[in-house]
Amino acid sequence: MIIDDAMMISQATIIKSSKLKQVFGFSTMTAHLLLFGLLAAGCSLAFASDPSPLQDFCVADQNSRVFVNGLVCKESRLVQADDFFYRGLQLMGNTSNAVGSAVTPVTVEELPGLNTLGISMARIDFAPQGINPPHTHPRATEILTVMEGRIQVGFVTSNPQNRLITKELQKGDVFVFPEGLIHFQKNVGNGYAVAIAALSSQNPGVITIANAIFGSNPDIAGDILAKAFQVDINLVYQIQSKF
Repeated sequence: MIIDDAMMISQATIIKSSKLKQVFGFSTMTAHLLLFGLLAAGCSLAFASDPSPLQDFCVADQNSRVFVNGLVCKESRLVQADDFFYRGLQLMGNTSNAVGSAVTPVTVEELPGLNTLGISMARIDFAPQGINPPHTHPRATEILTVMEGRIQVGFVTSNPQNRLITKELQKGDVFVFPEGLIHFQKNVGNGYAVAIAALSSQNPGVITIANAIFGSNPDIAGDILAKAFQVDINLVYQIQSKF
C-alpha cells in the first residue's frame, strides 16, 4: 500500500512538473524543484503546530502505557463532563519563593479534554516586585492579559539582533510573546498582580533560562559557562550552587 501510494505521488509529481514546464516555460529540473518546494512549504504549514483533531474530541487517557506524540484518546463512551473541566484558577498561587511568582498551569496534564485541541492556559501571580524569570515555550505562542496590577513584560529577538522589546502593562492590557522567544514578566506595582496567559499548544513546555543553564543535571562544565558568559569560573560555581 505504501509503495503504491509512493508511485501515485511520483506519477502526479511528474504530470504537474510537465504542466509547469508547458505553461511557464521552465526546464524540467526547475519545474521539479519548484513543485517540491511548494510541497515542502505545504507540509511545513500543515505540521507547524499541534495536530488538528480528526474527531469531535480526543480526551487524553492518562492511564495508557502507549507512548505516542501527544496522548492516547480515551474511549469516547467513557468520556465524562469532568474530562473537560478544571477548577482552581480562582485561587492565588504561593509567591513565597526566590522569584516572587507562581504559575498555575492548565495544560493537558491538568485538563485531559485539551488533548489535540492545541490550546492551554495559566494563571500567573506576582508578589510586589516579583518576576516570572526569563523563559521560553518551545511549542507555543503566548498571549498574556493583565487582570490586576502593573506588569512589565518583554521578549528578546533571535540572533544576531537580540533586540529587547518591552512594555509596561496595566489592568486589561494584552501582550503577545512569539513562539520560542525568551520572555519575562515583572510586577512593577506596589501590590500583588495577576495575569492570565493563553498558549497555542496543549503542552507548550517551559524552559527557564537560568535553571536550564545553571541547574542542569548533571551540571554543564564550569569552564564552558565561564567562557560563554566571559566571567571567572568561580562565579559560575557560585551561581550553580544556588540551583
